[in-house]
Amino acid sequence: MADYDLVIRGGTIADGSGGDLIEGDLAIAGGRIAAIGAFSGRGAEEIDAKGRIVTPGFIDVHTHYDGQCIWAEELSPSSAHGVTAAVMGNCGVGFAPCRKADHDMLINVMEGVEDIPGVVMTEGLSWDWETFPEYLDKVAAQKRDIDVAAYLPHSPLRVYAMGTRGAAREPATEADLALMRRLTAEAMRAGAIGFATSRLSIHKTADGGAIPTFDADIAELEAITRGMGDVGAGTFQVVLDAFVGWDKEYRVIERVIAASGRPATFTLASGNDAPPRWRKVLEMLEATNAAGGTAHAQVMPRPIGLIAGLELTVHPFVLCPSWSKIAHLPIPEQVAAMRDPALREALLSEDFAPGHPFNALARNWRWLFPLDNPPDYAPPAHMSMAGQAAARGCTPQEIAYDRILETKGKGLFLAALGNYENAKLDSAHEMLKHPYCVPGLGDGGAHYGAICDASYSTYLLTQFVKGEGPLKLDLAEAVHMLGRKAARAVGLNDRGLLAVGERADLNVIDLDGLSLHLPEVVRDLPAGGRRLHQRATGYEATVVAGEVIRRFDQSTGARPGKLIRGAGYRLN
Repeated sequence: MADYDLVIRGGTIADGSGGDLIEGDLAIAGGRIAAIGAFSGRGAEEIDAKGRIVTPGFIDVHTHYDGQCIWAEELSPSSAHGVTAAVMGNCGVGFAPCRKADHDMLINVMEGVEDIPGVVMTEGLSWDWETFPEYLDKVAAQKRDIDVAAYLPHSPLRVYAMGTRGAAREPATEADLALMRRLTAEAMRAGAIGFATSRLSIHKTADGGAIPTFDADIAELEAITRGMGDVGAGTFQVVLDAFVGWDKEYRVIERVIAASGRPATFTLASGNDAPPRWRKVLEMLEATNAAGGTAHAQVMPRPIGLIAGLELTVHPFVLCPSWSKIAHLPIPEQVAAMRDPALREALLSEDFAPGHPFNALARNWRWLFPLDNPPDYAPPAHMSMAGQAAARGCTPQEIAYDRILETKGKGLFLAALGNYENAKLDSAHEMLKHPYCVPGLGDGGAHYGAICDASYSTYLLTQFVKGEGPLKLDLAEAVHMLGRKAARAVGLNDRGLLAVGERADLNVIDLDGLSLHLPEVVRDLPAGGRRLHQRATGYEATVVAGEVIRRFDQSTGARPGKLIRGAGYRLN
């Protein structure tokens, strides 16, 4: 008879604490770690980890699996990159609370902000909930590979409390604020891990309008987050509008922490060529934490941007007036039409027509690069469309156009729009190492046709741990960032550490062989919807609650994933 359910043999253990690596075995029983190091006994299942690293499961603190966790059992791409717990409901968008009459409005918001096709949500969501606690119960009843936790999202909360006035961004009355505070406390008691909102000006609905939460009065955020304070649980997550200036926007963090007594987390990135304002934000973070508050910034470990291509939501000619003539055609026919000299001349000379602000990002020629296999997310500046055009004596449009033709419409572009200061990753590296910054912004479950950043955990390991030079990170430090440090920033204090008695969420990784594949288009969403997926080589085993959910980069079919209910749930 076996002594343990699972034993990992002979690995190099990075336990997530940031301390020294350990050579030895790890035993699991009843979903918990039973022994580490040298011990006797056998496992019902054993994995040979000699020459491999053993890490805690990674925590993805910024995802949008609010819909995918309903219609799918695999939360990929995240689960394909060592993630064992994902936090959804970020940016204040989601599907609860919601009355039947407001379904279309929430679909419109999610389609615009997170690039999830409306038909996918219409076909994939059962909508058999109204309140946020009912939505959490629905999530808890579903099977999935990894664990999820959920924020209460501001947009649906505002519309639920205020009706059409909320959608129209009218100021909230005292009665509205009292109701939203009460509903927030109710959500925390039901297991929400916090409350999330967005103030970002480029977050638009599918029809181009402002989302319900844009530019909401800070007093509204103070009132809502007092609902978290009433329960003594929950984290405030916000996407601030850095375009109006950090001196103004960071006040949101300060005022919400003061009003609610709860911790906060927000998105931070560097500009590519603007003055390094992010260092001032780090000073603000330090001051907040020194004064007794708790705040963390979420930082993408590689350039922030999007992926463009004919098969995707955005490409360099998508809003050119002449493109509408061939937009409905299959890609081979589009490419054939693009070889016509008359259409070529039109598309190369036309300016973009008005449209969603994300579309124009694919024409930022200085920061638009080819994305090939293996994918290079830190390309040299001369490889941009503008750089190649300068070298060849032509326009960037021509470089992009010819790439589309040469790849028969399959070529991808990387729009590196932030976190790539002076075409280097130095700023991302400096922020990641800061004590109040954590890796995040994977956005899994959203931006299906434009972003595939849920692979950032693999990228951090391959770029910064396997790499050499001044940006190299120590393995133990990197694993701590991806696990324990990230988990604690959002209140998941029982995650990210390999120690006796802790949850058995872990990875066995061939670090030497770890690599990223080129993102690919798959059509596995409801109604045949397409999404970007990205695979990796090197994850030999991923374990959730003691069960192996992935082996050699393939799903095992195991579905131990649960809903993580926040600390307020225990008050019931």
